[in-house]
Amino acid sequence: MTRPLSRVRIKDICETRVRYGYRRVHVLLQRDGWAINVKRVHRLYRELRLQLRNKTPKRRVKAKLREDRTEAQQINETWAMNFVHGQLATGRNIRVLTIVDTFGRFSPAVDPRLNYRGEDVVMTLERICSTVGYPKTIRVDLGSEFISRDLDIWGCRAGLLAAGQTDGQQLHRILQR
Repeated sequence: MTRPLSRVRIKDICETRVRYGYRRVHVLLQRDGWAINVKRVHRLYRELRLQLRNKTPKRRVKAKLREDRTEAQQINETWAMNFVHGQLATGRNIRVLTIVDTFGRFSPAVDPRLNYRGEDVVMTLERICSTVGYPKTIRVDLGSEFISRDLDIWGCRAGLLAAGQTDGQQLHRILQR
């Protein structure tokens, strides 16, 4: 592929996924079938001045940024995942992964554990999807377990693509089929 086309594709990816670094952009380019070296992606990324900057978090989120959410019309169309935190009588912290189907308001999984990693989330999703079926969309926040490489690879294998908001305010990561 020629260099001007790769510049355009890198810029397109970074416009829709503003918090992706050059390594993530390289993975997306490889998935699209581009045979490009990670060093070239890094060089083009720098030349286009797309470096990530440390941002201070915005504490006040306006509701207008979440206008892209549409009502689910059927079961397994949209799932929402998040963690609930609690503490046991012994003082140990516990985390509960809750997955909710937004159409039927039922929960295919409520999975408590003492600690969670990205691969644990993937194992829970595989267990649920084998019985209930795969959703079209999974809505998650930007927690470390949900932006992990394991969940990204699982979503790619399951036919779900990571799609964020295009206005630069990426509040939620949405995995869509």
